[in-house]
Amino acid sequence: MRYRALGGTGIDVSTYCLGAMMFGSVGNPDHDDCVRIINTALDQGINFVDTADMYSAGESEEIVGKALRGRRDEVVLATKVHFQMGEGRNRSGNSRRWILTEVEESLRRLGTDWIDLYQVHRPDHSTDIEETLSVLGDLVREGKIRAFGCSTFPAEQIVEAHHVAERRALPRFRTEQPPYSILARGIETSVLPVCRRYGMGVLTWSPLASGFLTGKYRKGAPVDLTTGRAAHTPGRFDPAIPVNAAKLDAVEQLVELAEGIGCSLPELAVAFAAAHPAVTSVIIGPRTLDQLEGLLKGAPLTLDDAVLDRIDEIVPPGTDLYRPDGVWQPPSLTDTALRRRPVADRAAA
Repeated sequence: MRYRALGGTGIDVSTYCLGAMMFGSVGNPDHDDCVRIINTALDQGINFVDTADMYSAGESEEIVGKALRGRRDEVVLATKVHFQMGEGRNRSGNSRRWILTEVEESLRRLGTDWIDLYQVHRPDHSTDIEETLSVLGDLVREGKIRAFGCSTFPAEQIVEAHHVAERRALPRFRTEQPPYSILARGIETSVLPVCRRYGMGVLTWSPLASGFLTGKYRKGAPVDLTTGRAAHTPGRFDPAIPVNAAKLDAVEQLVELAEGIGCSLPELAVAFAAAHPAVTSVIIGPRTLDQLEGLLKGAPLTLDDAVLDRIDEIVPPGTDLYRPDGVWQPPSLTDTALRRRPVADRAAA
């Protein structure tokens, strides 16, 4: 396993980061099995583990905490805050009130005195970024977190956060955690260049594009829309929809490319993400030990320029054939009142 510096933090992390989203009721409910997966990853050289408070409603953090007993000092531990936790108002978002409450809960579930990387899981248009940076800086000074970052922020909000930090003499985001895969290359346009400009570490998620780059979904093969991810969002997997047909066309070409260089499609997919100069670590999120071992086999894989050129031909740089679930969209797109004038004002005369 290779290691890279995490932005300007001085912390070295493995090029593979073990994602814990699938540990708990949403993925693998067997705590002992999940602990085995985590310990196997650590034994194979992974020293970076990423989870979030909302994964299986806190259960993932509890599992990670169990696995790290006696091994905490070996691991760079990352978690996230933002999404609704439990019932009631003011139990989500990026406010000082909520972050101060929830960091204590994460520390308790993880069974640790400190979090190495605390990340804001999504933007929050109702909270000033100055408010968020200020409380995160306080947590660094208190020793409860070592560094902090953002996740799935658009480039313009990353720039705004750095501008506010400089103007107000506040600590700044050290990392960004965006979705990135061969089928979702949109962040190459601005997010990754902005992260390089500010010296940020980058942890990418969903390298297998929600399963499209596992080889499970193939052109001409039936897709079961009643189970798994396909049951939750059938519109993203139904091959009769043109955008999904385009994904499957790309997958067929990528399978041929992987076979030509003697690797599996998942190995090709993860190696692609790790090859970008802005990417520090690629989050792999296995649900089973077999899945972990399959992904670890691809760790030594080096993609030469000819292979990367062929990937560029199949899916051009900056192109999104796939939009991951849960990617934040600004209110300017989701709130019709922000993009439609009142009826009486729409005409030019």
